[in-house]
Amino acid sequence: MARLTVFGAGAMGTAVAMHSARAGVDTALWANPFDALVLEHIRAEGRHPGLPEHLPSTLAVHGPEELDLAAKDVEIAVLGATSDTVRSLIGMVREVVDDVPFVVSLAKGVETDTAMRISEVVGAELPRPAFVTVAGPCLASELAIGVPSSAVWASASIEDARAAGTPLVTPAYQLVFTDDLAGVEYCTASKNVAAIGIGILDGLGKLTGDSYRNAKAALYTMAIQELCVLVEAQGGRKETAMGLAGVGDVLVTGAGGRNRLYGELIGEGQDPADAREQLEGRGMTVEGAASAGDVRRMARAHGLHLPYHEVVYRIVFEGDDPHRILDALVSPGVADDER
Repeated sequence: MARLTVFGAGAMGTAVAMHSARAGVDTALWANPFDALVLEHIRAEGRHPGLPEHLPSTLAVHGPEELDLAAKDVEIAVLGATSDTVRSLIGMVREVVDDVPFVVSLAKGVETDTAMRISEVVGAELPRPAFVTVAGPCLASELAIGVPSSAVWASASIEDARAAGTPLVTPAYQLVFTDDLAGVEYCTASKNVAAIGIGILDGLGKLTGDSYRNAKAALYTMAIQELCVLVEAQGGRKETAMGLAGVGDVLVTGAGGRNRLYGELIGEGQDPADAREQLEGRGMTVEGAASAGDVRRMARAHGLHLPYHEVVYRIVFEGDDPHRILDALVSPGVADDER
C-alpha cells in the first residue's frame, strides 16, 4: 500500500488528505508552522475550520515539530501550498521528500516573481522525484464530504501521473491522467481570473437586482475562448483547455470558488485590496488576483489580445469601475469570426 503525506494543512490539502484516508491509503497530514490556528482547530474540533466535514479517524495529523514522523516511509508527497508559497514549503520539507518517488502539487497558477510554472519551480528545488500537478473542477468543500468529484493529474510522463493518482481513485474521485503538463498548468492560471470576472458580474447583480444570465453566459464563453488561445500559445493542447482542467474548472470556480467570491465583493463595491485582505483573513487564499497579472504578462509576451482577462486585471489592479466587466462583451476579441 502506498503511503501518502500532505504537507500543508490548507483547505484543499486537508480535503485531499481526508479523501486519501477514506480511500484506504495510509495517509498523514502535516501542519506547517503557518498552520498553527488550523491545527489548533483540528485538534479541538476534529475538523478544518474551512471545511464542513470532520477528519476521518484513520488520518494521522502531525504538528510542525513532527515532520520526520509525518514523512516516515512516504511515497507520494503532496505539497499543499499556493503558487507563491510552494518554494518556501519545499524549503521546510526538502530533507524528507528529496528522494520520494512522487511529488504532487495542488498549487494553481505560476510563481509571480519568476513567471515559472510550478513544475519548473519544483523541478529546480527537487530534481529527483517525478512531478505531478492536480487541476480540474474539484472544490475542497465537496471533496471533503465525499460527493462525486473529478480531477486531472498531469505529469511529463502519463505513467507517472497514473502511478501517483491511481491509489486515490474511488467512485467519489474520478481522475483523468495526461502528459500535457504545460497545458494543465496554464489552465490553472487562467481559470481563477475567469472566475473573478464572473463574480464581479454576480456582485453587480446583487446591487441592481439583475441576474445578468445572458451576459454571464457570454462572458463564460469568452473566458474559455481566451483560455484556449493562451494555453495553445504557451505550448499546451487545446483539448486540455476544453476538458476538465480548463472548461470544467472555469465552470466550478465561477459557480462557487473563493475567486468568484472575491469578484463578487468587488462587484458589490469593495476595494479589491480590502476584499482580498478580508478573504485571506478568513483563510481563503485568492490566487486569481496574482494570476490576473501573470496572464496579462503572458498575453503581452505572445502578442495576444485577451479582452476579458485584460478588463479583470484593470478592475483588480488599476481601479477601473467594476461595470467595465461588461465592456469585454463589445471588445474585438478572439472570436471575431463568429460575430
